[in-house]
Amino acid sequence: MNVYTYSQARQKLAALLEQAAREGEVRIKRKDGLVFVIRPQPRADSPLEVPGMDLGLTAEEIVQFVQEGRDPSRRACPTGRRSRAKPRRLPA
Repeated sequence: MNVYTYSQARQKLAALLEQAAREGEVRIKRKDGLVFVIRPQPRADSPLEVPGMDLGLTAEEIVQFVQEGRDPSRRACPTGRRSRAKPRRLPA
């Protein structure tokens, strides 16, 4: 890991930031001997943020699919027939 002087860091700030992104950190040393570490901050993006997909569905179609998924009398059985069984409640 390279240690840069304050003067070098001022002249090459963009390059130092790129190096910190690649290598994890960069050190800068002042004349008085004090050393500073520049490190990239981890991203705060959610792992659930995913790009959307255009499926060509209308809002009405999406609402219909959601309603069908919530209505137990419209759920299909593995045989392809509609299930008439009452939904089971999970124990609390």
